[in-house]
Amino acid sequence: RDDEDTFKILIATDIHLGYLEKDPVRGNDTFVTFNEILDHAQKNEVDFVLLGGDLFHENKPSRKTVHSCLESLRKHCMGDRPVQFEILSDQAVNFHYSKFPWVNYQDGNLNISIPIFSIHGNHDDPTGADALCALDILSCAGLLNHFGRSSSVEKIDISPILLRKGRTKIALYGLGAIPDERLYRMFVNKQVTMLRPKEDEDSWFNLFVIHQNRSKQGATNYIPEQFLDDFLNLVVWGHEHECKISPSPNEQQGFFVSQPGSSVVTSLSPGEAVKKHIGLLHVKGKKMKMQKIALETVRTFHMEDIVLADHPDLFNPDNPKVTQAIQAFCMEKVEMMLDNVERERLGNPRQPEKPLIRLRVDYTGGFEPFSVHRFSQKYMDRVANPKDIIHFFRHREQKEKNDSDLNFGKLVSRPTSEGMTLRVEDLVKQYFQTAEKKVQLSLLTERGMGEAVQEFVDKEEKDAIEELVKFQLEKTQRFLKERRTDAEEEKIDEEVRKFRESRKKNTEEEDEEVREAMTRARAHRSEDAVLVAASSDEELMDMGMKGTGDSDDGLPATLSRGRGRARGRARGARGQNPTARGSSRRGRGSTSQESATSSRTYRPASVPSKNKSIMDAFRSLKPESSLNSSKSYSEDIIDDDSDLEDVSIVPFSKVNQRLSTTSSLSKRGSQSQTLRGVEFESDEDEFDPFKSTATSRRTK
Repeated sequence: RDDEDTFKILIATDIHLGYLEKDPVRGNDTFVTFNEILDHAQKNEVDFVLLGGDLFHENKPSRKTVHSCLESLRKHCMGDRPVQFEILSDQAVNFHYSKFPWVNYQDGNLNISIPIFSIHGNHDDPTGADALCALDILSCAGLLNHFGRSSSVEKIDISPILLRKGRTKIALYGLGAIPDERLYRMFVNKQVTMLRPKEDEDSWFNLFVIHQNRSKQGATNYIPEQFLDDFLNLVVWGHEHECKISPSPNEQQGFFVSQPGSSVVTSLSPGEAVKKHIGLLHVKGKKMKMQKIALETVRTFHMEDIVLADHPDLFNPDNPKVTQAIQAFCMEKVEMMLDNVERERLGNPRQPEKPLIRLRVDYTGGFEPFSVHRFSQKYMDRVANPKDIIHFFRHREQKEKNDSDLNFGKLVSRPTSEGMTLRVEDLVKQYFQTAEKKVQLSLLTERGMGEAVQEFVDKEEKDAIEELVKFQLEKTQRFLKERRTDAEEEKIDEEVRKFRESRKKNTEEEDEEVREAMTRARAHRSEDAVLVAASSDEELMDMGMKGTGDSDDGLPATLSRGRGRARGRARGARGQNPTARGSSRRGRGSTSQESATSSRTYRPASVPSKNKSIMDAFRSLKPESSLNSSKSYSEDIIDDDSDLEDVSIVPFSKVNQRLSTTSSLSKRGSQSQTLRGVEFESDEDEFDPFKSTATSRRTK
C-alpha cells in the first residue's frame, strides 16, 4: 500500500545515453527511452530514482548527449512536490568526492521533486588526472546524486546512505564499477567491508547496488553472489543487459537479486532479445514488492537461428544451386519475422517503426554463404540494421578430449563474435602466451602491458604504454644497481628474468606500478593540454600583430612566435643548407642580429625534450634541396620553436623600390616575396640568395 511508511523507488540500469547517436535511424532511441523512464517516475510519484550504472555509453559523451540528458533531468526532476524522506547518515562521508557534499534536494538553491541516486558503470567511470566522470558534471549541476565511488585498490569501505520515511528505514549501499579481477581479489583477501549502522542494525532494509559481471566470464573475471554479505535484503545488479528484474533468491546468502537489464539494445545477442523492463520497488519495514513496468519505446528485436545441416531434404551441399536455395529460405524467414513485428506494433503505437532483425545461419557441413551485402539491400527501408541481418558461422571441429565432464558441443554452439565478451587484457595475455620466443616480453609483464593497453584503448590515455615502459625500465635499472650485477649480458638477463618473475607473483605491487604509470600519463596529458591552450592564445596574438604590421607601409611588420603561417620556414625557403638557416633565421627577410635590435622579442615557451629529440632526428635526416623543393612537407608543420626570435618582413609594396638600390636589399625583397606566397622557379645554376648572408649583413 502507498502510505507514509512505504518507499517507492524506480529502478533502472544501463541506459547507455548516446549509443549510436549518429545513426540516422537509431540515433535518438536512448534519449526517447530515458524520457519514458522519467515519465514513469513522475506518474508514479516515486520517492527517488535509483540507477545502477552506465547512464552514458561513452566515457566522454558528446555535447548533444550531455545536453539531452540535462534537458530530460531538468524537465522531469525539478518541481514543487516535496520529498517525503530524510537522510540520517553523514552526507560528507556519502558524497565526499563532490564539491557539494550533500543530497541535491536539500540544497536551498535548487527545487528538486524527484532525487536521482546513481553509481557509475564501466562505460562512464572516472578517468583522467582529476578522476572525474560524466556523472560528476550532473552532480555538480545539482541534477543527480553520484555515490559509490572508491579510488583505493588496497581496501574498500562501503558506507551506506541511511534513509528514513515514517517507520521504514533503508540503508542504501553502492559500489561503482571496478575491474572485475581486482575486485575479485579484494573480496578473496577480505579487503571489502560493508559498514552497518550501530543502532538497531536489524531494523534496516539493506539495499545494495553493484555494477559488475554476474555471469562467469573467466576464472576471476566476475563477482560471485556468495562474496556479498548475507545481511543484505536486495541486490540490484547492473552491467548485465538481459532483463531478469523479478527478484530471484540466493538460498545460500539469504538475499534476493534483481537484474533490471539495459533499456536499449546494444548488441545483437540472445540476452538483448528479452523484453525490456524497469522496476517499481515498494519497501515497507523489512518487506518489499517489485512491480515490473514494460518499456514501450524500446525498438523491437527479433532473433532466430538456422542450422542448414538440420534440413537435408531442402539443402544438399553438392547441388550447384544450393546457395540460391539457402538465400530464398533466409528471405522467407526474415519476412515471417517482419510479419510478427507488425502484429506486435498494432497494440503499441509508441514503438519505433523499423525493428532489429537477426538471423544466425550455421553453415557447417560443406555449405557456402551467400553475399550478405546484396541480401541487406532488399531491407534497407524496412529494418533498422540492414547490414547486420544475416550472421554466418560454423562450428570448429573439436579434438577428442578425455575430460568427460565438459560438453564441448555446448561451448561452440554460439558464434565467436557473440560469445563471451573479450577484454583487451585477455587478448594481450593470449597473444604473448602464443607468441614466438623472440617476441616474448623480457622486462614487462603481460598483466601490466594489458592494463596499459586497456587504458590506451578505453580511456584514450595516449601516454599510458610509454609511461609504463619508462617506469618499469627505471625500476629494473635500480634493481640491477642495488644487486651490483656484473656487466655480463647473461648475468644481467638472468637477474632481469628473476626480477620479472618476482613481480608477477606480487600482484599488489604490480597493480601499484601500473597505477603509478597511469598517474604519470594523466599528468603528462594535463601538461600537454596547458601547452596547447597557451599556444592557441599566442596564435591569436600573432594574428593581431600581423594585421597591425600589414596596415603600416612605412615600417616592417614584426611577427612573434606562433603556430600559424608564420611558423617554420616559408614555402620558397625550404631546402636551404644548415649554415644558411643559422645565419638568416630560415630566410625570413632579416638576420637575427637585426631582429634582436629592431623590435621587442617574444621568448618562446620551453618545448618538451621529447619534441626536441624528434626535431633533431628530422634535421639530421633532412636532405639538401633547391629553393623550390617541396619535399618533407610535414617539416614545415612540426618544428622546434626554441630557436625562433622576432623576424621582420618587408612589405611587398616596397620591394620594387629596394630592388633598384643595392644587391643585398634585392635579396631581402626576394625573401619577402617568398614569405608573401610568391614562388620563384629556380635552377641549380641560378644565383642562391642564401649563400652570401654575411655579405648581406655587411652591406646592410
